[in-house]
Amino acid sequence: MLIKIILTLIFLAVTVGVGVYSRKQAKSVEGFVLGGRNVGAWLTAFAFGTSYFSAVVFVGYAGQFGYKYGLSSSWIGIGNALIGSLLAWLILGRRTRLMTQHIQSRTMPDFFGTRFSSQGLRVAASIIVFVFLIPYTAGVYKGISGLFEMGFGIPYQWCVIIMAALTAVYVILGGYKATAINDFVQGIIMLFGIIAVIMAVLATKGGLSSAVEQLSQLPADNNPSANGLFADIWGPDPWNLVGVVVLTSLGTWGLPQMVGKFYSITDEAAIRRGTIISTIFAVVVAGGCYFLGGFGRLFGTPPTLPNGKLDFDSIIPGMLEGLPDALIGLVVLLVLSASMSTLASLVLTSSSTMTLDLIYRDKKSEEGEVKSGQIDEELSAKIERRKVVIMRVLIVFFIVISLMIALNPPTFIAQLMGISWGALAGAFLAPFMLGLYWKKVTTASVWACFIWGVGITLANMLAGNPFSPINCGAVAMVGGFVVVFIVSLFTKKMDKDTVSKIWECYKKK
Repeated sequence: MLIKIILTLIFLAVTVGVGVYSRKQAKSVEGFVLGGRNVGAWLTAFAFGTSYFSAVVFVGYAGQFGYKYGLSSSWIGIGNALIGSLLAWLILGRRTRLMTQHIQSRTMPDFFGTRFSSQGLRVAASIIVFVFLIPYTAGVYKGISGLFEMGFGIPYQWCVIIMAALTAVYVILGGYKATAINDFVQGIIMLFGIIAVIMAVLATKGGLSSAVEQLSQLPADNNPSANGLFADIWGPDPWNLVGVVVLTSLGTWGLPQMVGKFYSITDEAAIRRGTIISTIFAVVVAGGCYFLGGFGRLFGTPPTLPNGKLDFDSIIPGMLEGLPDALIGLVVLLVLSASMSTLASLVLTSSSTMTLDLIYRDKKSEEGEVKSGQIDEELSAKIERRKVVIMRVLIVFFIVISLMIALNPPTFIAQLMGISWGALAGAFLAPFMLGLYWKKVTTASVWACFIWGVGITLANMLAGNPFSPINCGAVAMVGGFVVVFIVSLFTKKMDKDTVSKIWECYKKK
């Protein structure tokens, strides 16, 4: 216990110390939200990866889908690396950086409002972001708190409260730059931690070959005579596995807290380096998480919840209970690193969106005092400081709301994330990506996709989830491209001169 406590205290001290160190760069809106658009390849790549993979993946997804699909769940990690990281950087990285800087966009709702000349889109997008990031945040809390409870014996409620408070401290102090630096430190812990944990867990089952052999002897749930499916490359249910791959891989392309990383990177050379770094990070972390989860059945059947369903969120903690204290301490740091980085990204995204896209959405002084065609410098500085203060207050507000949900979580971690990702990426992915590449995307088509993504997610929830939130989310994302394309063909096009001026950004280096 002493080892675990010392490791955790050192980690937390470094985390808060980074927040204090970065506070000088968080005085302006540009510095607080984007780190001054001057964040290098390594910090951005690790920020992207650590925001991507949290306790939601390590505890919720790896446990649930590893148990359902066996070793074939490793395809989810491979998809996350190739689609969610590599292709996301290749397709979105450069164009996002150039266009958002050109149109002076600092958030995803700001992008929609400026790119498509619609204040209504800006407001609607900011509300969608704020509402649907909350269940994702609650899922992150739930994942890390389960491991803390196992490793330290601290009650779940106190784990959630302590983690929320620590995240609030360093984000409020240092903004995006503190988050990026901490993400780098936390990412290194994640890389070494996942490798060490996999080796230790497999050693308890006699090594890799022995564990695979034991897994191959287990019968399938629906077909007891079919042995070996959990050790098979395609697993017992390949079609539903595809839905999980699509949701968790393609979803990052439309999530504001992920795409926002491209806004702040320094230049095109950094984007090229970041692409490689981010992909390698995803292969190790995501691939390792799902590979580890694939052996979950070797550790027995998870306990049953009061509603009669299996408690999938207890699978990974159960696999780790027999490890030495030093390794359990490393696991706690691993998941704490992943979760705090994700939480920091989520709360920063939500607070900046509410401040810049709802309260100050006109980008002008609230007093409207303009001198010689420009906002008075003293007044402008005052407004900048006020915006940063409001963002800090909203960070606390957002954390409190998500904390209340986390203390009484309505469902499994994976389902919380499915609802969040399905609505957000279903609404944003298609219009954002096509808005970077296709001049003929119309304002009406963006509205239609917002309605499609949120509507299909809410309809499925209100109907009692006849389709799993995972598959529903995957359909929402892919269907959004069809919606935007068809509606754009039959609705009023944007002014050609306006679009041409926006497209001038791609002619620059």
